[in-house]
Amino acid sequence: MSIIVDTSNSPYARLRPVPLTAVRLADTFWLPRLRLNRQVTLSSQYRQLEQTGRVDNFRRAAGKKTGPFQGYCFNDSDVYKWIEAAAWTLAASPDPTLEQMVDALVAWVAAAQQPDGYLNTYFMFDKAAERWTNLRDRHELYCAGHLIQAAIAHYRATGSAGLLDVARRLANHICVVFGPRAGQRLGAAGHPEIELALVELWRATRERNYLEQAQFFLDVRGQGLVGGDAYRQDHQPFRSLDAMVGHAVRAVYLNAGAADLYAETGEAALRGTLERLWSRMVSRQMYISGGIGSRYEGEAFGQDYELPNERAYAETCAAIGSVMWNWRMLALSGDARYADVLETALYNGVLAGLGLDGQSYFYRNSLATTGAHCRQPWFDCACCPPNIARLLAALPGYLYSFSSEGIWVHLYAQGEAELALGNSIVRLVQHTHYPWDGEIAIEVHGEGTFTLFLRVPGWYDGVGGQLTINGQPIAEALIPGSYAQLGRRWHAGDVARLSLPMPLCHIQSHPYVAENVGRIALMRGPLLYCVEQADHADIDLRDIALSNAAPLTAEFCPDLLGGVVVLRGQARVILSGEVWGGQLYRALKAGATNHASRPLELTAIPYYAWANRAPGPMRVWLQCGE
Repeated sequence: MSIIVDTSNSPYARLRPVPLTAVRLADTFWLPRLRLNRQVTLSSQYRQLEQTGRVDNFRRAAGKKTGPFQGYCFNDSDVYKWIEAAAWTLAASPDPTLEQMVDALVAWVAAAQQPDGYLNTYFMFDKAAERWTNLRDRHELYCAGHLIQAAIAHYRATGSAGLLDVARRLANHICVVFGPRAGQRLGAAGHPEIELALVELWRATRERNYLEQAQFFLDVRGQGLVGGDAYRQDHQPFRSLDAMVGHAVRAVYLNAGAADLYAETGEAALRGTLERLWSRMVSRQMYISGGIGSRYEGEAFGQDYELPNERAYAETCAAIGSVMWNWRMLALSGDARYADVLETALYNGVLAGLGLDGQSYFYRNSLATTGAHCRQPWFDCACCPPNIARLLAALPGYLYSFSSEGIWVHLYAQGEAELALGNSIVRLVQHTHYPWDGEIAIEVHGEGTFTLFLRVPGWYDGVGGQLTINGQPIAEALIPGSYAQLGRRWHAGDVARLSLPMPLCHIQSHPYVAENVGRIALMRGPLLYCVEQADHADIDLRDIALSNAAPLTAEFCPDLLGGVVVLRGQARVILSGEVWGGQLYRALKAGATNHASRPLELTAIPYYAWANRAPGPMRVWLQCGE
């Protein structure tokens, strides 16, 4: 059984996971990405792991290769994330060639493990004496967390316990070394990851010491053991936090671990902190793309409303971490707010990180650029490429959940799912072109009395939507940001249809977001849009002005950027050069003409698809014209 996050026996989680193998996606917006993930992304990433010495580091640690360690001290984690991505891919679609690659890599990982269970290829030979001496910077616990997650995915996907045994020996070693008892070390991870991994290992094995160890690592934060700074989430105890600060990836990974701990322990202080941090983030610290982390310095959250566009950091890994955290909050509560943020981050902040060729990437995701920001085939610090691969591989498992009331549908995509509900098997078949339109039909094949929960996305404006069963209107109110609840006796062949108009929406930001004052952005459904130089030759994109009442139309272009809906219509070009005449400053005079303009035929494309044609400028936020 392949499950992303197993809350099946978690006493304080409302929603239960659906096996990834129970969901099959058809040829939709999602599947080209999943197909690329398997056929292009995973194979090209494996070549990079070999060419950059990451796999050789394991061969060296196993005594089968000589030479120095290659790369950063945390390079093991990229190998583990690739294994996890490959495992989820095998769970959904067996592939003998990929399976052989995974088996060979798992064998090298096992061969590198030390007799006491320790495993990190950087701290070998002359560096063995340095083990566990610099938790602040050396990422040993971070790498261990990714190994544990990869091992659990591999076990669930293949049934083989080989890598899981390796992970358990390492986890047992960690439980001996760290803790509050005499002879143990006090410490935490400079980069959170071990916390959520240990909770999942507890769920997979029911060995309580793993849960207790995760609790220990959370509880000792804020004591100055790993720097005492916000960058490493060590500036104050977790339960006293009231704002997202420091390194964005570290922050959301830690929050995901704390959410997992709450699901097992029910500690009210953890739940309160998580809700407080989430509310602060989405209301003051999150980009319209769902991206987080506005500062280059420390890849960090900024002050409230500090959301620059061209200088946006918005690391792909941070958006992935947000998906992970929101998925857990959704499982705890069944609250559609978390599904909305998850969807926004997924469609925009995450998918923008992977090129349409399946093998080029963004590490950071600007909301404006002069054209210097281009996709790369790999990075020296390559955390993002295998991270996006593992998320996409696990994506089918994010569509559905169970509860005692029935079946929950969180994300919409053409395909089907076969779900065990009590003693019955219920097959759901989705028919939809989402996210290009809001028409969703779900065929129910099976018998039983249960509630079907259909998410009504927060982007829906509450106007013109309709819900029917077998063509008959249902009185259930369609409240944006909630779940429509269809409780009844279901029969084979019943069809629930959710029809949501998907108009263009002009978005403005809070006036405290300084760069966006007097500007608007375009969204349609869950997708953020942008303008690129490729569609507007000889135009400075900074001069484009768009009226709030601009009559833009949505047009599906099957041959553009893999098949996308673009927005076309009238805008204006401000003739700044003519009006300002080369001046940088001038006196403000009453009645003076501040600008002249001319018409422009505007084309806006989905933000996730930018930088896949000729390099050039891009902008999300446009001037608001008259």
